[in-house]
Amino acid sequence: MKKVFLLLIFSFSIISNAQQAEIFKLKKYRIAVLNDSIQETSGLNFFDGKLYTFNDSGNPAELYEIDKNSGKILKVLKTNAENKDWEALTNDGKNFYIGDFGNNAGTRKHLKIYKIPFQNNQLQNDLMKTILFYYPEQNDFTSRNINTDFDLESMIYLNGKIHIFTKEWASKSTTHYILDPENSENQAAEKVESYKTGFMISDAYYFDKKLYVVGYTKKTEVFLNVFYESEPGIFFKEKPRHLYLGSALTIGQIEGIAVDETGVYISGEKFHSPIKNTQSFFYFIPKEKLQL
Repeated sequence: MKKVFLLLIFSFSIISNAQQAEIFKLKKYRIAVLNDSIQETSGLNFFDGKLYTFNDSGNPAELYEIDKNSGKILKVLKTNAENKDWEALTNDGKNFYIGDFGNNAGTRKHLKIYKIPFQNNQLQNDLMKTILFYYPEQNDFTSRNINTDFDLESMIYLNGKIHIFTKEWASKSTTHYILDPENSENQAAEKVESYKTGFMISDAYYFDKKLYVVGYTKKTEVFLNVFYESEPGIFFKEKPRHLYLGSALTIGQIEGIAVDETGVYISGEKFHSPIKNTQSFFYFIPKEKLQL
């Protein structure tokens, strides 16, 4: 009875908040349950038309090529990097960038991105470099588990720079910073713009002058925002398209998004709650269904 009561409370809260967004039922676009080896998938990225993912903290430091039609693992790429808390993946056409900067408590002072050349479908681990950075605005490193504004799970490569988008648990916003991928010193992230999303961003992807971001609230609501690039590398001057995708109780904890000319790919890791557990699902939304 208690579980049913909790479910009713969650449902009412979700419906109330979702009314402010365009309703788009992600569940109907599910194409697979992901392999147990990638049940903690935390991001997606296309490199030369092939789709890659990875697991977050506590898992092997590996990238996985997956079939975009079935979600099946096609290839495992081992790295020499440490997986303290991998949260994002992007590339510049020659190198993979792996974001080891997960920071749920807001206490990390050693944020890093691994840059690994990728040629002939092989990682060049002996040429790996590390990009170090910090937030000049952060002066307090007191532990505030899932209540910090300096968590991070999203990254894209654009115009020769790395663009990161913070996951702000307290403010339910995001701040856009840029980093220089050629800087070998510990660099200050350069603040560009901020936006009040109303949810915490868990991944981002740039395609065709649009920035796609997915994320969720503590009430299990899952959202997709599509921002339009108003000028090179600037996304938050105009209101985005705002879509409610469903509850993590049914679609999983959405952590990854990638976009190509055919549509939008979304992945979620296993979601555990006192009410219900969900599997790690893989989704594909055809371009025409989103009317992009």
